[in-house]
Amino acid sequence: MKSTYKVAQVSVSRKLEIVERATPSPGPDEVLISIEACGICGADAGDIDRADPALQPPRVPGHEVVGRIVALGANTPNLWKIGQRVGVGRLGGHCNDCDQCRRGHFNLCRNQQVLGVSRDGGYAEMLTARSTGLVSIPDDLSSEEAAPILCAGIATFNALKKCGAEAGDTVAILGIGGLGHMAVQYARRMGFRVVAVGRGADIADLSIELGAHRYIDSNVENTVEVLQTLGGAKAVLTTIGNADAVAEIMPALAPEGRLVVLGVAKDPLSVSTGFLVGGERGVMGSITGSPFENERTLDFSVLSGVRPMIETMPLERAQEAVERMRSGNVKFRMVLTMGGNADAHQ
Repeated sequence: MKSTYKVAQVSVSRKLEIVERATPSPGPDEVLISIEACGICGADAGDIDRADPALQPPRVPGHEVVGRIVALGANTPNLWKIGQRVGVGRLGGHCNDCDQCRRGHFNLCRNQQVLGVSRDGGYAEMLTARSTGLVSIPDDLSSEEAAPILCAGIATFNALKKCGAEAGDTVAILGIGGLGHMAVQYARRMGFRVVAVGRGADIADLSIELGAHRYIDSNVENTVEVLQTLGGAKAVLTTIGNADAVAEIMPALAPEGRLVVLGVAKDPLSVSTGFLVGGERGVMGSITGSPFENERTLDFSVLSGVRPMIETMPLERAQEAVERMRSGNVKFRMVLTMGGNADAHQ
């Protein structure tokens, strides 16, 4: 094993710098992973901007990590083996002690480690990770394909499972980007009537190719009126961070319909209490899921042919890759590859 490894860490200027660090040893109940791919998520931008400049060593972002186990810490469960391909998502491992863990709500663990925030993430060649956060990766997915599913995939897959809609119901996906393009695929394969909602005609054909039965260009059509002609939406899954736009689509919910919020907005969401009470409608948030749920998402992706649309760059170009993500000029997920592999699978 190499004595050092490369990381892209947050500098005092909030830029990513490539440095060498001494290869760590995993602690109790931890593993050491040789990383093959790490997706770049929109949340990474906030992690970079809010990173503590006084932290030493500086924080490493990234929470869509796929690689192989190269070392095991003491007391690591026998489930995990040297050479096994595993992933780690946003939630870096539950504690198994808090009240939420005792209820089996591992994604709501009160002592959860968060990759890229409270623990170093995957913009690196190596990563130590809690064994409780590990996800087994199916052989049918490349590491580059699997990485975004550990965040964008499970976030949308779990949200759709919670939305209350049944096969044949109308489900609207607001925002066809890194999350939305996954949501459209999952929703179609779950048997919903899928309506994709975006701004502009440039995404219309692709939305249909991904599985949408109908695309609404909100720049030229009244989204609420169109959805109401379909009987209203049993669920609206919103992936955007614009609270006003989310509030505007809420009247399209059918009675007993549910708004599921994935995109985090800075401003409060305006909700009509009469509209909720009168139609027994609901608003809920959804956050990723447990490692087991992540494995279910990966398995469903294999069985149903759902794949993220990705672009790849080597770790050494991490700053450029993050800037591409921030600009929105990516269709739809950027993935870093390790070991100088600039020609990774796309």
